[in-house]
Amino acid sequence: MDPELPVVRLCGEGMQAEAEGRAEAARELFQQAWDIAADDYEACIAAHYLARHQKSAEETLRWNQECLDRADRVADERVREFYPSLYLNMAHAYRRLGRRALAHHYFLRAAESVCDAAGGRHDRHGQCDHYDHHGQYGDWNRFAIAEGLRATADAVPAEVSDVPTLPSAAALQPLDAELDGRIQELLARWCARADLKALGLTLPAYLGHLGTEADRVRLRSALHMVHAARWLPADEQTELGAVVGATALR
Repeated sequence: MDPELPVVRLCGEGMQAEAEGRAEAARELFQQAWDIAADDYEACIAAHYLARHQKSAEETLRWNQECLDRADRVADERVREFYPSLYLNMAHAYRRLGRRALAHHYFLRAAESVCDAAGGRHDRHGQCDHYDHHGQYGDWNRFAIAEGLRATADAVPAEVSDVPTLPSAAALQPLDAELDGRIQELLARWCARADLKALGLTLPAYLGHLGTEADRVRLRSALHMVHAARWLPADEQTELGAVVGATALR
């Protein structure tokens, strides 16, 4: 974003006010940005920040929808990188309203948009290379998307009639529930004794697992590295070996 745009400058000042705990001042600055927005691109930016300062879940959804609609109208490279966050915000808004099937739909859209936001880069295996994009902010989005996908995985699409089917949704394969539980148990044990090496190697791949083939390979590789180092207690070493060898991770 061009920092010289008045809308962007006002939003920057609003973010500073947020950081200083001046929520009302922040909201006023974001409202000013919305009021002077000259086109859909600028309106999209302002709406994104205004959505964070609404008093009801319904109004939060309305402003997130406004933000998404404006981005769709722009439809060029300026907004490509916005979409993971825009879809994630829609998902959170629907989840707050208890509409879990629609929330899951938007978590899926967020997951699928991560690769597109990264410019469609692919690794040597032809899989979407969506890591290391925008550093910690990209990681934060991935972790939030993955958590949302897990939390709404059991949502029944039939609960609403307006949940469209994503053409490539079948390509996203969440971790098998039983295997996921075994990995969580290992992570909990490593947390309990502060095994920072094991956690440092595995947590990014686990927390950012969106269900792609590349995610599966990355998680298996991380777990395999810990297993190959052989510093774990015998029972954990055995359990981790079984997890790495599980069909769901092959």
